[in-house]
Amino acid sequence: MLGNNAMKSDKVDNRNPINKFGGIDYLKITVLGFALTALWSSIHSIILPLRLLDIIPEGQKNTYLDLLILAGLILALVVQPIAGAFSDVSSSKWGRRRPYILTGTLILIILTTGIGLSPSYGVIFLVYCLMQISSNTAQGPYQAFIPELVPESKRGLASGVKGLLSIVGGIVLIRLVAVLIDRYPTNNTGTWLSLAVLVFIVAVSLVYTIFAVKEQPWKGKYASPLTSIRRSFHIDFKAKPQFILFIIASFLVFTGWNTLSAHALYYFQDVIGVDSPAAVTADLMIAMGIGMLVAVYLAGILSDKVGRRPVVVGSGLMGALGIIVLFFSRSYWQVIFCGTLLGMCAGAWLSSQWALATDLVGKGEEAKYLGLSNMSIAGAGAAARLIGPLIDFLNTSRINFGYQIMLLACFIYFVIGSVLLLIIKIPRLKS
Repeated sequence: MLGNNAMKSDKVDNRNPINKFGGIDYLKITVLGFALTALWSSIHSIILPLRLLDIIPEGQKNTYLDLLILAGLILALVVQPIAGAFSDVSSSKWGRRRPYILTGTLILIILTTGIGLSPSYGVIFLVYCLMQISSNTAQGPYQAFIPELVPESKRGLASGVKGLLSIVGGIVLIRLVAVLIDRYPTNNTGTWLSLAVLVFIVAVSLVYTIFAVKEQPWKGKYASPLTSIRRSFHIDFKAKPQFILFIIASFLVFTGWNTLSAHALYYFQDVIGVDSPAAVTADLMIAMGIGMLVAVYLAGILSDKVGRRPVVVGSGLMGALGIIVLFFSRSYWQVIFCGTLLGMCAGAWLSSQWALATDLVGKGEEAKYLGLSNMSIAGAGAAARLIGPLIDFLNTSRINFGYQIMLLACFIYFVIGSVLLLIIKIPRLKS
């Protein structure tokens, strides 16, 4: 691995392998992200919601699903930085990151079969939490590949490739899972086939990553894991009030986006009454993914020309419009149109938010504060799961009333997130 001093010298030392980075190297350090995104997108959006219907009361499905995934996401927020900090001080001859990636992913592969085997909610809860621990044990160290193995001048492209593969992994495999589950709806055959496909893709990506990635010897100074964790979470909130407002806005927008994604399958089943909620959910995710792909590139260019604020505010309001469209949607194509709007909202926000976050923090502090921004997105995923019990409770008082309140909450999240950005003082871009 490369320490800070080594990374500073990668422009002049032509003997350093990092200078030859290009082509297939982008795939080597990002393909596992593709596989893990495919796995978790399919499990969260389709496999778990349908699997739980076999073992929980119909009227409490949102509550049980949200409790399960909320616990897992909280574990992810805790485990990932800790695993990363411990890998920072690893002295394994395999490198600092690969032992954690190998161990965590192998355990994840074994545990994934438990989704199909679990006979009760308690068992599936335990299996899912252990899956989150093992997955994030791998993901924390895995995310260090880009800053450590990619030259500074190529990290933007590497991050773009990683983001692109993650989106593709999420939308392509989720449709295949929906097809398998619809084709084999009895005896969990579709679930088992889906899990087998996902496990195979993760396993192949893991083998390729472990043998293809060549970590460089670590030459920096070691700090204790406790010190690394403390430094990562030390944030000067008083010195960055504008950045904190930005974090809150980002949290709200992604809470709205994740709330809808989390409950889409049950919404389509109960409210719209589609014949195949799994297939429609998959198609919604694909529409979101396509919208993200379109918006990410265009929003990045636009934010450099007209400024960050109009782009992020506009994307948040686009999300609010998508919620209005969904509220009145009663056909397949209306749902797909809604998904496209929400995908463009997320893509434009993601593209511009990193640039805006960088504008708001000081030189030399980008990594720490961008990490906090990333945690706000992860935290939004957890917050989106808090509404499940409310949905089930309100649905008992009036048919589908809980889902109406859910959409209202999403609308409010998008609007308030956008309004907050109007009061943030954003530095002028240098021409």
